[in-house]
Amino acid sequence: MKFENPWKPNPWFESVAVAQERARKRLPKPVYGALVAGSERGQTVSDNQAAFAELGLAPHVAGNRAERTLGRRVLGHDLSLPVLISPTGVQAVHPDGELAVARAAAARGTIMGLSNFASKSVEEVVDTGATTFFQMYWTGNRDVMVQRMERAHRAGAVGLIATLDWSFSMGRDWGSPEIPEKVDLKTMVRLAPKVVGRPRWVAQFARSGGFPDLTAPNLAPPGADGGHGSAPTFFGAYYEWMTTPPPQWEDVAWMAETWHQLSGTPFVLKGVCRVDDAQRAVDAGVDALSVSNHGGNNLDGTPAAIRMVGPIADAVGDQVEVLMDGGIRRGSDVVKALALGARAVLIGRAYLWGLAANGQAGVENVLDVLRGGIDSALLGLGLSSVDELDPGQLLIPDGFHRALGAPTGVRS
Repeated sequence: MKFENPWKPNPWFESVAVAQERARKRLPKPVYGALVAGSERGQTVSDNQAAFAELGLAPHVAGNRAERTLGRRVLGHDLSLPVLISPTGVQAVHPDGELAVARAAAARGTIMGLSNFASKSVEEVVDTGATTFFQMYWTGNRDVMVQRMERAHRAGAVGLIATLDWSFSMGRDWGSPEIPEKVDLKTMVRLAPKVVGRPRWVAQFARSGGFPDLTAPNLAPPGADGGHGSAPTFFGAYYEWMTTPPPQWEDVAWMAETWHQLSGTPFVLKGVCRVDDAQRAVDAGVDALSVSNHGGNNLDGTPAAIRMVGPIADAVGDQVEVLMDGGIRRGSDVVKALALGARAVLIGRAYLWGLAANGQAGVENVLDVLRGGIDSALLGLGLSSVDELDPGQLLIPDGFHRALGAPTGVRS
């Protein structure tokens, strides 16, 4: 009989916080720092999580339901849980990057959001079998954007996410981690002291054939060989983004109409923080919007996303699907967002920590942690479905909501 060491480290983790700690120990300091991020003093990134702790739950002691349904139809797709993968750029914390995340999304029955700054091409990601929504920033001219939409549609993307909330806030009070433009011999020698203490991470990339090239293959010009060989570097893509004049509301309407004509699938506007912007988004023809402050990486001082979702859902939730993105770390956070009117939530840092800790299995682990937490919360609240959630199941302190850009009298 084979003896199993009971103290052997378990690749499974019981919470997103444990995944984060494993990612911190596994990743070189600059790489981990890029994941934690946040802008300026970090006020918004902190409030994204802290605000959830201000909301309480009102459980029942008896009469609870033996069976519970977590699935929900979101953006035209039947999902096994109301948690989507938010698009994040250059997932070079693991050699498989976005491919591992996409496989995990497919395995757990949810939607994969793919950034146009991703390290893997849209063709590769769709080939995993994941239900893929392609994400775009307002970069380049309209002809270039149409080319990128057409490529995503040809590849099999079944939705478009437009992320437009960016003010290019640069400074961080705790210092920004160094991100090289490319990984060549000179760069590896210079960064060696910062990665030598993470031999498992280095060995993982070595076994995969080398370190990532830090390019954005989805921004390669038409006719490129799969994208990687002629793709701009991350900073080249970032420069294009910074030098493109910011979009106007007629540009949002143009994006929505162009995608609808091309694909006929949902168009999602990400980064909405104000009630008046949500109403203008409806007028522009969006199918859904995501209440988001870019994970605290944009304009610092923006309220937590969970504080803004209720007023926005009240204003437009009967016209478009309202999603929420920011600060989700446990299943009860998901339940709170849904109770305030979100159709579903998106996660970013949470799955990146799972990816860093244990690849595809780590991302699946994070989704399972959230699923278990949603189920536990429904059980305690005496509900049989996520569709039964409403503000009555929450303890909401006075002044919790932030109804930005709303007429007086709106929930606040």
